Amino acid sequence: MAILEITVPDIGDFDEVTVIELMVKPGDSVKAEQSLITVESDKASMEIPSSHAGVVKELKVALGDKVKTGSLVLMLEVAGEAAVPTVAAPAAPAAAAPAPAAAAVPAVASGPVEVRVPDIGDFKDVTVIEIMVKPGDVVKVEQSLITVESDKASMEIPSSAAGVVKELKVKLGDKVNIGDLLAILEGTVAVAPVAAAPASAPVVSAAAEPAQAAVAVAVATPAHVPTATPALGLPHASPSVRKFARELGVPLAEVKGSGLKGRITDADVQSFTRSVMSGAVQTLAISAQQAAKPAAGGGGSELGLIPWPKVDFTKFGPVERKEMSRIKKISGANLLRNAIMIPAVTNHDDCDITDLEAFRVSTNKENEKSGVKVTMLAFLIKACVAALKKYPEFNSSLDGDALIYKQYFHIGFAADTPNGLMVPVIKDADKKGIFQISTEMGDLAKKARDGKLSPAEMSGASFTISSLGGIGGRYFTPIINAPEVAILGVCRSTIEPVWDGKAFQPRLMLPLSLTWDHRVIDGAAAARFNVYLGQILGDFRRVLL
Repeated sequence: MAILEITVPDIGDFDEVTVIELMVKPGDSVKAEQSLITVESDKASMEIPSSHAGVVKELKVALGDKVKTGSLVLMLEVAGEAAVPTVAAPAAPAAAAPAPAAAAVPAVASGPVEVRVPDIGDFKDVTVIEIMVKPGDVVKVEQSLITVESDKASMEIPSSAAGVVKELKVKLGDKVNIGDLLAILEGTVAVAPVAAAPASAPVVSAAAEPAQAAVAVAVATPAHVPTATPALGLPHASPSVRKFARELGVPLAEVKGSGLKGRITDADVQSFTRSVMSGAVQTLAISAQQAAKPAAGGGGSELGLIPWPKVDFTKFGPVERKEMSRIKKISGANLLRNAIMIPAVTNHDDCDITDLEAFRVSTNKENEKSGVKVTMLAFLIKACVAALKKYPEFNSSLDGDALIYKQYFHIGFAADTPNGLMVPVIKDADKKGIFQISTEMGDLAKKARDGKLSPAEMSGASFTISSLGGIGGRYFTPIINAPEVAILGVCRSTIEPVWDGKAFQPRLMLPLSLTWDHRVIDGAAAARFNVYLGQILGDFRRVLL
């Protein structure tokens, strides 16, 4: 066995990039071309591979270190013959050859201008993972238009011209190569050379070793000033971590990074996945590709359905087109999935809340100076907790062929906001009193209306209540919020004549609509749950039993 020094290969003009991730540790066995560390500049991140197979003896870099071409990464213990270096430095003329001179172009061009992918070296079929402009945006020369990603690196592609974006020719998820059309610009623009790589781009020799070519990011995009910051920024994670997250279906925007400067690691993705599976975290986000699809216009071909109708509504009269809000796109996709995947049934019942409403009104009068207003929803939350304790299958989630029975009682409540429906969560509602729940509900509802709810405040619900009491209506069929197995819908209470055995009495009746997952709950259990819930609301002293 022999010891071999593994150094940073030729990464072109990138000087003193930062080590943001260590992917191996002493004692690990590595293969040739296996990634060892991830480094990052202000415009690109890349993984540095090993040129040999062997066992890591000692790491020579730490998180936050600055490295460049030739920097020592680690000491590798290899077999005797393999210790002979096989990665020779490229011949001086090839390595140092300047980029070919660009063909002469006019300094100014008028009319439509095509912007294409410049020379990005040996990278082929790179994926578009972020689009940084939209039609109508004004862009400058060398302003970044898109971000692309290979298995080993991500990079921003700049514009070769200035002007107004007339049309984008790529979308998220597309594969692009050198020369592919990215966008059409319109107007009088100053055109930059596109026949060769930008002046700052390193030239990758055709004779370079694969280990070098795999990590050489051939476009060092200059700094730019974007016209607008994208609503959804690129997650702070390496290409391999983003690929790992895509394979698991994990929305990186919701994952909290534990690495340097909040960098997301493989362990963070795995931890998030375990949390979702256990029900501790409920993901509300979807990928940018999914969010871009209309919630109702997906086509249906993947389900074997006939195509969604395409209609030119302007043929029938004036129309106005408005893009859906991001919240509606996200909730729409989730609701569609839940409506299709869950065999849901809804029970409709009425319960007598005459005495409870009188108690609520008197309580608010007695505590008027406290500033805390008790709502019927606070009583409903406590009543649901009691029912969930008596019928624990309603507080469970499916995990394959098993049921996860939760020992906590986190109750979500639907909040109507100007941007769409949001579901804040009251954590540990079983341990809180009516006043505390009312105060917390008011705070969360205000945050929802102001758009300031954090993902943590909308995660982890084990049961949800959707109340339309402030609006009206009689009954409705709420859609279950997966991975929960039931949801309670509540409408406005009304005074109705109720027969007491001798005469009709005016009673305040509250409509209840309980939707449940038939894979977990049967009709008899659902009926018992609703009856018991009605009994508690009819005589709240039962909560103490």
